[in-house]
This record gives sequence, C-alpha cells and structure tokens, in this order.
Amino acid sequence: MSNSPIWHPFTQMKTAPPPLKVKRGEGVMLELEDGRQILDCISSWWVTIHGHSHPVLAEALYQQAKQLEHVIFAGFTHEPAEKLATQLLTHLPESLTRVFFTDNGSTAIEAALKMAYQYWYNQGEKQRTRFISFEGGYHGDTVGAMSVGSSSPWWQTFKTLMFATDIVPFPATFDEDSNVATHEAQALDCLAELLQKNSHSYAGIFIEPLVQGAAGMRLCRPQFLQELAKLARTHGVLLIYDEVMTGFGRTGELFACLKSSTCPDILCLSKGLSGGCLPLSVTVATEEIYQAFYSDDIDRAFFHSHSYTGNPLACATGNASLELLTQNPDVFRGMEALHRRYMETWLSGHPKIERTRICGTIAALDLKAESESYLNATGSKLRSRFLELGFLLRPLGNTIYLMPPYCITPTQLESIYEVIRRVVDE
Repeated sequence: MSNSPIWHPFTQMKTAPPPLKVKRGEGVMLELEDGRQILDCISSWWVTIHGHSHPVLAEALYQQAKQLEHVIFAGFTHEPAEKLATQLLTHLPESLTRVFFTDNGSTAIEAALKMAYQYWYNQGEKQRTRFISFEGGYHGDTVGAMSVGSSSPWWQTFKTLMFATDIVPFPATFDEDSNVATHEAQALDCLAELLQKNSHSYAGIFIEPLVQGAAGMRLCRPQFLQELAKLARTHGVLLIYDEVMTGFGRTGELFACLKSSTCPDILCLSKGLSGGCLPLSVTVATEEIYQAFYSDDIDRAFFHSHSYTGNPLACATGNASLELLTQNPDVFRGMEALHRRYMETWLSGHPKIERTRICGTIAALDLKAESESYLNATGSKLRSRFLELGFLLRPLGNTIYLMPPYCITPTQLESIYEVIRRVVDE
C-alpha cells in the first residue's frame, strides 16, 4: 500500500504501479524527480496545447495574479472574462452569441443539459425531458454527463443514478473505409426514427463532433454532421456539440464546427481553453436560447454557477492562449500532413495494425487484439512499455493515439512513430 494520501483518478490503486513524480515541464518534455525525460505525446490528457511552462501563458498568469486573482461572478465582471468571451465569439459561427463560464468539461456539459432543458421549460414545453446521444460518446463524469455518455464502460456502476438517454449508433470511420456511407445512413435512419416517433419529447442531441475521444479516437465525417444538423433542425431539437477535446485546433481547424461547416445551438469548450494552465470552460449558446431566459420573472433565470466561475487567472491565460493560436495557426493546421507522412513511413501495412485514422493534430491506430475493451490489459502493458522508453502514451484499450502539443518538432513527432513501431514489433 502506498504511503501517499492521494487517491488518483481512473486508477485501481491496489494494482497500479507507483505514480511517477514530475519535477518540471518544458515544451513537449516532462522531467521526473529521478532526472528521466519523458516526451508528452498526449498533451497531458489533451489540455496542454502549447506545451508545458509556456512563457507567454506564465507571464499572463503572473501579471493577472498581481491585479485580481478572483471575484464572485454573480453581480460582478472583469476585463479578462469580457475579453475572452468577446474574442471567442469572433471565431465561432455568428449565431452563437452568449458565453456562460464554468470550470471544466463535465460542468460545461451539465450547464448545457440544464440550459437545453430549461429553454423548453421556460416556453411551456415541459414534456421535453429526454436527450439523444451517440454510442461510445464520453461527455464527462458528473451524473448528467455520465447519463448522456451512458454507453461508456466506466459508468455501469452508476446506472441507477443516471437519467435515461436514447443512444444511436456512431458511424466511426478510418482510412480506406469502404462502408462509411452505409454506416452513416444507418445511424441517420435510427436517429430519424426516434425523432419522427416522438420529437416533442427531446430537449437536445449531444455529440462529440468529428472525433469521439475516450471511446478510442473514433472519427466521423463532416458530411455526417451536416446531415445530423439538418435532422435536428427539421424536427426542432437542439443540437449540442461537446468540443471539450476537439476545440482549439485539435481537428486541424480552430473548432470542429468550423471544419464541418455546421453550427450547433449549444457548444461546450474546455481543455485547451486556458492553454492547459488552469481549469476553465464555457458553454456557448445562441441568442434564441438566451432570450428564453431573459425575463422580468426571476424564475426564468438560469440558476447555475460554481465558486470559480469566470476566474480571472484562468481567463487571462485563456486570452493569451487564444492569441497564440490565432498568431500561428500553421502549428495545428500543418500537423495532419506530418502525421500522414510518418504513419506511412513507419506503420503502413504492419500486420498487427488496423484502422489507422488521422484528423488534424490527432492520429490513432488499433492493434489487432482478441478484446477491444478499454478495460483489457493491453492498454496498461503498452503504457508501461512506452514510459520505459521515455514516451507518455496512454492507449485506450487496444487503441494507440497521438495528440501532441503544437510546439512539437517534426523530429520529435517522428520519434513517437518510431517507438510505436518498436513496441508493436515487440
């Protein structure tokens, strides 16, 4: 038994090896207490988009800490939050006009759930109590977020706590997938059937656009999202995008909604929002949704908040991060070509590898295995071996994926593919 009092996330504490103690980070590298260097291939759970200890973000945090560290956000506001909300909207579809601050991805989803539900409630449509989501979707680990991600393998213990959600197939695709159009049609048919039968029961449809993260970096095509948006509009159901992971350049464009030429009614953002410095998220809504709450009646207000809502320190780093992204968009727009080059050079045609797929800065492949469950032993064995070789890769079951910081060099990126080839050969 460990002497540490810390209970770590997503970890079986009895069987897990002792956690590695990190002394410092710089760029794509982490330095452990024992002096070892580890290349962070996954941006530390997908948040550290500019790399560790970025001087611009550190300076923004330092300057803001000297001025205002925090203030209650009910009845008060401040310049970092005002600036961040305004700047975000300049990069989003013009129909998204209102920014609600929360703390992390899960709470952004909770806000979206309540916002969608109350939008209909405030208009007298109190029967709209159900949501639709996609098989394999992960939206966070609070109770509402678990409910719309109920097909995830981790939440089975909590089934009786969760509200019912209708799950439809997700048309996951990959390189050279000849059946993608068929799978898309099947998913859309399933969704259309639910909506035609009882559209007035649904408050909203949740989806991770273009990439399902925790399910194994499963991709869908922009064409599918465009057809999904048409269905949602036709049947008068809110479309809610969970861009907690896909936002801020991950898909090769600033946001997946832009890359897919679609516009949700509600958009959830977190992870890269603060550049990986501090917990921060937003739930962005259309003007139509906002106006359903705008009233002389206090009961129609949106009663939702967190103690650290709109934290000035987090907002200051968010502003600095967004400026870095807009000053040099090539860092995320150019990475897909490098992924494709190195995937072809090192892994193409390997007999143990299947379903390679790339979207922007994200690359993934599946190892052929008897079990593709996230909970099988393959992932943990791979993770341990990669760490031995100096690489932080955290496979999802038999799926190995890369999601590096944007500051990674071509040489460093190719070294990840080299080590994947080495471990797969072993």
